[in-house]
Amino acid sequence: MRFGFTTGTCAAAASKASAIFITSGKICEEVCVKNLEGREFFLKVNHEDENFFSVVKDSGDDVNDVTNGIKIFAGVEILESCSEIFFERGEGVGVVTLPGLKIPVGEIAVNPVPRKMIELAVREIIPKNSVKITIKIPGGEEIAKRTFNPRLGIIGGLSILGTSGLVKPMNEEALLNSLTLELNMIFSLGFRDIYVTFAGTGEKILRKIFNVNSRNVIQSGNYIGYVIDEALRLNFNQIKICGHPGKLLKVAAGSFNTHNKIADGRLEALCTHLALAGAEREFIRKIFNSNTTNEAIELINAERFNFVWDNIAAVIAEKCRERTFYKMNFEVFLIDNDAKILGSFKDE
Repeated sequence: MRFGFTTGTCAAAASKASAIFITSGKICEEVCVKNLEGREFFLKVNHEDENFFSVVKDSGDDVNDVTNGIKIFAGVEILESCSEIFFERGEGVGVVTLPGLKIPVGEIAVNPVPRKMIELAVREIIPKNSVKITIKIPGGEEIAKRTFNPRLGIIGGLSILGTSGLVKPMNEEALLNSLTLELNMIFSLGFRDIYVTFAGTGEKILRKIFNVNSRNVIQSGNYIGYVIDEALRLNFNQIKICGHPGKLLKVAAGSFNTHNKIADGRLEALCTHLALAGAEREFIRKIFNSNTTNEAIELINAERFNFVWDNIAAVIAEKCRERTFYKMNFEVFLIDNDAKILGSFKDE
């Protein structure tokens, strides 16, 4: 599959083109920038106005990258003071407001590796003078709402990101890194207990049910096992898991990556627990032939087997404790689409 370029690589290319322009008057149509390993990338650049150049971000074949096709602008200005490089936040670029990230609170959201790439690109053209680099992304504030930035406390726009300089299709690594960053942020705020849910709808229900207004809620997506592992590494004390049986039944079956290409076993797990609870064979067969988990929920509650949800919650908590070698405590809440708790398990 075709790789693309990170926002960091795009910003480096636009910055280099601007540096060339203000030192020589030359308007480049393409520039070469390097990542920190020395690999060269050639990117097309566009002269916008004054000293600003832009690069259209190409995410390659990563169809899930919401920043694909956006324009990243950079403008370089030579200063008379010392020999440092300063970053100025422009339209659509975020600012860090919470601790625990790689950038200090109050700084423009340009991560360390992109900063170095940008500095390297500019220093090729302006080796000594002090430089101010302004980065802006028109429309970035709206696009950022579809990223992890609001959860990480990065407000006002997008981040300038990247480690290798390339966007790799289906970049699972980037998602996992975002989860680690969020856990670091939560830990740095002083929380030692966290709520874990799977997605936005689950978080809304969780906050409503438990009247949670704090920042110690994380959406794991399909990677609940990774979140548990990282929480253990960071020395959190307890995880409260809240989710729909459509996801949590997979965990009950021992699957900690809940993507449908990786694992299922929902109905199998549910039928096992119904059998252990004494349900008749025909009823279990009906559950096994259910088209959806929601259909199975309705059948179970109608037959007054809803006590089985508490049993399943206890099994999920035990599976999670096993994964952490019994170093963490877990509470589990299974919820339906109407924000009702079907069953739960709480540590005594």
